[in-house]
Order: sequence, then C-alpha cells, then structure tokens
Amino acid sequence: MNTRWKPSTTVAAIIEREGRYLLVEEHTPEGLRLNNPAGHLDPGESPEQGVARETLEETAFAFTPTALVGIYLSRFQRPATGEDITYLRLAYTGELGAFDDTRTLDTGIVRTLWMTPEELLACPERHRSPLVMRCINDHQQGQRFPLATILTDASVWRP
Repeated sequence: MNTRWKPSTTVAAIIEREGRYLLVEEHTPEGLRLNNPAGHLDPGESPEQGVARETLEETAFAFTPTALVGIYLSRFQRPATGEDITYLRLAYTGELGAFDDTRTLDTGIVRTLWMTPEELLACPERHRSPLVMRCINDHQQGQRFPLATILTDASVWRP
C-alpha cells in the first residue's frame, strides 16, 4: 500500500513589543514548553484567519497579520512514542489588538509570557521546537513577505 506523505500545516504569530516577544507556556507530552502562539490550520480558513484565531485562543489577544515572516519545514520525533511528525509552519507578524480578560486560554496553555531573545536563547531545552527561536531571529532580521505570497483560493470556503 502506498500512503501519501502529508505534513501538518501550522500557523504561528511572531509578535514583538518593546524588544520582547509574546510566547505561550504550554503542556506537551515532553513537559512544559515555550512556543510562539501557534496551532494547526483548520479546514475552511485561510492561513491569516488561522493565525488570528490561534493567537486569540492561546493568548486572549486579538491579532491582525500584516506580513509573512517565513515558511518553515521541520520534523519532530516524539521520544516517548516514536511518533514522527513533519510540520509546515507559516509564521506571521502583525498588529496586536485588544486583550480580552474574560477569555479562557486554550486547553494546555498555562500562561503567556513576554521574553527577550536573550532570555529565550538561555533556555533552548524549554522550546517546543527549534522554530521558536528561528522565527524570532528571522523577525529580528527584518524578514517580511507580503501577505499575498500565500494565496487562499475561494474554493477553501466552498463546500
């Protein structure tokens, strides 16, 4: 049987304010880890809609993407189970909106943090993946691509 390989598509928000980046601390099978606000792209949504939704769910902040920071492919092998997952990550930067203090954070999210790149560099063992720091580095270096780099065809919203 020939099974087609399909990476998991995720979206991530790279949000900087006064030299600090917005991160989430979350429960994973490997323990508490730090990650950019991120999650899986859902059916029927564009990547821009997905990153806005995930940021709101994980941080209680509204987020409007304004540019693509990068497209990343990474592979993760879960030590406990041997599960082998490849992720295709679309990372966005944008404008942070209002905070909704009535909102409960997504399941598994312990808290949000604002950390400097130096603080993050000091604890790589706590990163959910190497892409956490890579996306921040690319953001710091000014890497930006127009939102139109990724086209969402209208067929995504049609049944």
